Amino acid sequence: MHNTTLDAVNPETCVWAAVAAPSIHNTQPWSFRLDPLSATFQVRAAPERGLRHADPAGRALHLSVGAALLNLRVAIAHAGWSPVRRLLPSPEDPGLLAIVRLAGAVARRPTEHRADLYEAIWRRRSSRLPFSGRPLSPCLRNELGEAARAEGARLWFPGPVETGRLLRLTAEAERRNRVDADRADESNRWVHQDLQPRPDVGLPRAVLGLQDAREHLPLRDFTAQRHSERLLARPFEAAPVIAVLITEHDRRADWLRAGQALQHVWLLATAHCVCASLLHQGLEWPDLRSSLSPTPGRTGHVQMLIRLGYGPEGVESPRRVPSMVLDGVPAER
Repeated sequence: MHNTTLDAVNPETCVWAAVAAPSIHNTQPWSFRLDPLSATFQVRAAPERGLRHADPAGRALHLSVGAALLNLRVAIAHAGWSPVRRLLPSPEDPGLLAIVRLAGAVARRPTEHRADLYEAIWRRRSSRLPFSGRPLSPCLRNELGEAARAEGARLWFPGPVETGRLLRLTAEAERRNRVDADRADESNRWVHQDLQPRPDVGLPRAVLGLQDAREHLPLRDFTAQRHSERLLARPFEAAPVIAVLITEHDRRADWLRAGQALQHVWLLATAHCVCASLLHQGLEWPDLRSSLSPTPGRTGHVQMLIRLGYGPEGVESPRRVPSMVLDGVPAER
């Protein structure tokens, strides 16, 4: 069965799908290994691509790998196989974040088998451009919430007052980031192409340093110039739609679940022609992150703020190719 599986599933195609996932600062902190005998993918962390200042605990790294894991599952399902995943399978090997076994087709079609999710992998972009004021329908909001629940998380759409509070906390985090020299240097290393051009990192110049002329939506200054008066300003949507991704607990497995939920929501939104970008700044400061919770002191841990809306699609960011992140592919297939 294993040989038949490998004939039906192209490992490089699956990894191409996986590496199309979003990651903090486009660090792409993942690697993959294929065991042909067991028809199993290992999904591993690449700790050397972590962010020591912005993400010292590795929470965002785990979310990034979780997003890649969701894409991998969708690609395997698209090839007609059932992806059976296991998170953190080896306590003795903390860098092994998940394994995915290619099992036989099943009668019940899980969420990964949606054809529109696979197609959305190749269209999904982070759009840091202005959105229109067109609202998301209650039906779509419910569908996005179901996608998050399928991965073990929940999605909360706050009202205008609470949205304003979350944006103010994000703005405070962005202010701190702009005056923190260590974080500025770290940002430069990964996303500022002018200082360190590399083929596998960086963001398109078209979105670097774009800011909201209304000073309402606190976008990240990826240029790390820390001079907000020099940034290009355009009017963004007056009433941003923010979705808050929450998990019940805050352990490594929960971070991986949150990453899968984030990407499931994002792919489904893409399939509905809804754009998205992430507001992560407030999660990078422990005191601000605790304040992001809708019920401080109770269960529930915010993992991401997702900005959603209708508008122009973003520009593709550079990616590491499968040969850079995949081991164990047979020489002859």
